[in-house]
Amino acid sequence: MRHIGDDRLPHDRGFMLWRMNKPTPQLLQSIDNWSEALLLDDDVTGPIKPQTEQAIFTIIAKENGMIAGAEMVNRIIEKYSSEIDILWYVKDGEHAHKGQEIVVIIGCKKTLLLLERALLNCLGQLSGIATNTAAWVNESPIPLACTRKTIWGLLDKWAVHLGGGLTHRLSKKDACMIKENDISSVGVEQGVAIEQKINSITRHQIAAFFTIEVRDISEAIIAARAWKGREETQKCVIMLDNFSPARALETHELLTAEGLRKYVLLEGSGGVEYSQLLEWGGKGVDVISTSLLNRSTTPLDLSMLVEGA
Repeated sequence: MRHIGDDRLPHDRGFMLWRMNKPTPQLLQSIDNWSEALLLDDDVTGPIKPQTEQAIFTIIAKENGMIAGAEMVNRIIEKYSSEIDILWYVKDGEHAHKGQEIVVIIGCKKTLLLLERALLNCLGQLSGIATNTAAWVNESPIPLACTRKTIWGLLDKWAVHLGGGLTHRLSKKDACMIKENDISSVGVEQGVAIEQKINSITRHQIAAFFTIEVRDISEAIIAARAWKGREETQKCVIMLDNFSPARALETHELLTAEGLRKYVLLEGSGGVEYSQLLEWGGKGVDVISTSLLNRSTTPLDLSMLVEGA
């Protein structure tokens, strides 16, 4: 459900992490950061000296799901070992079925046993997110985005991207977001504070896009009016916090009646449930965001089998 070209939603930032089926430098840095932390917990602090005893390790899917994290496995092996061969049967973004061989790894038995837990943790966790996201995307009538609430930072967003979801902003510098606490801290009436915040934001601060969180319909209208007054070429994203589909539709209709809808994108966020996704169809919102894409997941069940080479 990704929008492309002129219709691409600003929430679709996956290209900053994944291009031509390869990780970007930004994603590689995140992979290295998390890999180092995970391996430090296993007392692995640098390249492992290989020994002569060889073995064949096979990772098998114990349930159906989408694979994510293959390139992270490759990166870990590349940085911490040498003379190891890897053959992937299912790559990042591809589906695996129960009992299918995902990858065969051949090399030093000691090295691979030291890396085993980290490799399975990464592949299982990220594949769980991608699998869950794919299920949500298949159910939803409109595009879905994750949020800044993550467990493994950009790795979560990468897995969401592979599953067909949108990443939202990748960092605070990536896009400007004014949340409820930012508005409340101004110290004036809420509507006035919204206007002041929107008028004070510079184009440099906006970066990729601008989002403002609102709590009710009147605040959405105030935000849209203020944004129209800026005469920006890009649309403002108005995040409808904890709006029901019915309230979101009312907001859309009132903004349309006032001629403001063309200046904004509407994002439904907060309290979104999988069982209610179909209710959001035709309710005037452009996108739904939820942390449940990556935080309500269980790792994909995988096992690693070893045999002598």
